[in-house]
Amino acid sequence: MERLRVAVHTTDPLRRAALGRVVSEAGHIVVEMQDTPDVILADGGRPPGENRLVVAVGGVDEEASGLLPRDADASQIDAAIRAVAAGLVVRPGVRDAGFGAMRETEAYALLTPRELEVLAALAEGMTNKAIARRLDISLHTVKFHIESLFRKLGARTRTEAVAKASERRRRETIVL
Repeated sequence: MERLRVAVHTTDPLRRAALGRVVSEAGHIVVEMQDTPDVILADGGRPPGENRLVVAVGGVDEEASGLLPRDADASQIDAAIRAVAAGLVVRPGVRDAGFGAMRETEAYALLTPRELEVLAALAEGMTNKAIARRLDISLHTVKFHIESLFRKLGARTRTEAVAKASERRRRETIVL
């Protein structure tokens, strides 16, 4: 296993000693912040203005590469340090969750040209199979686009998707 250079950032000297011990026992080298660490292990949150790789224990800073609960054990801290050093992002509470829908960055996500074509076909009442034939795409791809439309429009049915898209178009149309 690779030994990483880890800086421990905290204002509490007892917490610094405890976290430093965890890092050392995991086989890593504890270094100072100015010694160019591979990863920074921070108690609570990232140091102000820090843009290097940070694992925050007990923090909620979404900009940190790794977030762990305050009560994370030594093996979780070690795993997070190694994962972040390898370029991964660590977040608590997603264990065994599998893949899920991503949050949209805006309330009204833009629809792709292909999604607009699928939406138009839905408005005509076409089946998935007919849409696939018309657009020369697979049935699986049609289903993928329909699910994406449902997610972006906040709809649960084909009819609701068409209705919400129509309403959205009316709201967003500018009359000159």
